[in-house]
Order: sequence, then C-alpha cells, then structure tokens
Amino acid sequence: MLVIMADQLGLSVGDLFMGAMFPGLMLGAIYIVYLLIMGVVKSESLPLPDDAKGVDWGVVKDVGKAIVPTFMLIIVVLGSIFAGIATPTEASGVGAFGAIVLAMYYKRFSIAVLKEVLLDSYKTTAYIFAIFIGATCFALVLRELGGDEFIESAFEALPFGPYGVVAFILLVIFLLGFFLDWIEITLIVLPLLAPVVMGLDIEIGTYPGLDNPELVWFVMLVAMALQTSFLTPPVGFALFYLKGVCPPEVRLIDIYKGVIPFIILQLIALVVLVFWPQLILWLPSIAYG
Repeated sequence: MLVIMADQLGLSVGDLFMGAMFPGLMLGAIYIVYLLIMGVVKSESLPLPDDAKGVDWGVVKDVGKAIVPTFMLIIVVLGSIFAGIATPTEASGVGAFGAIVLAMYYKRFSIAVLKEVLLDSYKTTAYIFAIFIGATCFALVLRELGGDEFIESAFEALPFGPYGVVAFILLVIFLLGFFLDWIEITLIVLPLLAPVVMGLDIEIGTYPGLDNPELVWFVMLVAMALQTSFLTPPVGFALFYLKGVCPPEVRLIDIYKGVIPFIILQLIALVVLVFWPQLILWLPSIAYG
C-alpha cells in the first residue's frame, strides 16, 4: 500500500516506511495493553487452551526458531530500502530470494511448490494491473470532465476548519474502504484529496529532512483509516479473510463482535496521529535528514 501511495504522490518509499514505524509499534503496544487488561479484568474472555504449556526455556527456544528467520528476512528487505541500498522493486527480489531460502531451511521447498507460487504470483500481478488499468481510465475521464477540480473546491469550501476538513476526508476514505479495495482508493481518491490537505493551514512542525512532511503525515492517516475500515462490519475485507482460516464453529457474528474493541483502539490511535504528527515525522526526518 505504501509503495503505491508513494508512487502516486511522488514521495519517498523510505520516508513512508520510516513514518509507519512508530505508529505500527504504537498500535502493537495498544493491542498488548488491552489484552493484558482484559486478561486481568475479564479472564474468562481469554481462556487458556487445554494443551497450554508453561513458559520455560524450551518454549522460548521454539518461539525463537520460528520467529528469527522470518524476522531476519523482514529486516533485510526493509533495511535495504531504509538504507537506500535497494529500490522497492529490488528489495522485493531480495525478499523473494529470501523466501526461497526459508522454504529450503524449513524443508518445504520443491519444484511443485515453486510452480504453484509462480502461478499465484502471475495471477496476483495480473489482477493488480487489471485494477490499475481500470482505475487509471476512470481517473483520466474524471479529470478530463473537471471532476477533480469540483471535488477539490467542494472540500476546500467546507466550513469545518483545517482539522475538521481532515476529519471529514478521513471519514470519506473510511467509508470508501467498506466497498472499494485500497488500490482503487489510492489511484483515484488519494491524488484528488492530497492537494486539499496541502492547502490547509495546519501546523505540524518543521522537519528539515523531509521534502513534503504534510503529505507523509496525510498518507499515514489514510493508511490507518483504510486499515480500520477493512476491519469494520459488515463489509470489512479482513473479517472474511479471518473467517476463511477460522475453525467451523467460529461464526461470522462472533468475529463481528470480537473486532469492535480493536476498531475503537485503532480510531484512538488515528486521533493520536492527527494531533501528534511527530510520531510519524520525527523518525524519517532524523534518518534521512
């Protein structure tokens, strides 16, 4: 998502990845704190499985063996982008090679597996480019008919003040995320709304290492809003993905109920990022400044 957003708005992928670091850690911390509190206050809602084992060095070792190889692959891929060694395309090649090495390490690599992965990759690439073509044609017609100017002027005329306009834009993107995939929103909606945000008089501080701190901040807010909308019933895409891997006894209504606290937590995190843009912009400004 961040790679395509960076391409559409002429931003550095490294800036966006660095900007997403603290918000991602913040979300993870919020989830952990919530689960710990629920485990103390309402322990029956988080029951231990019947075969649960106590934590000992053997368990820690098993977890380490499962996590470290994949974690190292993530570090290599993102680290090469952060350090400016590789472009996102080159880093994706490194990631693909690393995934093959991991498959060999876990003794799951075979020609049949490689063939299946290649076919799935071809299909996914074809789907994405088909969406690209359709969204680009739609956006071209919209701009030729003056739709982009109409949308920009409509948002600029809202009587809400700068933060009210940002809140309204995020609400629109949040609602669009119910029905549209993030690719269509990124290709069509984001380039239309970014100039509106750039024209708002919002003081987010000075960051000498960043060329467009307002855009980096806005893209992070959009990414957070879209992530939240993908969790929101009744159309949240992530909920149906989760249902597909859950045991049969887990009903969709159970997932709907269970996801509500996490939607609230993400909305709280989104509000924090709106009023404290330093959480997004400090790290890329230091890293590349």
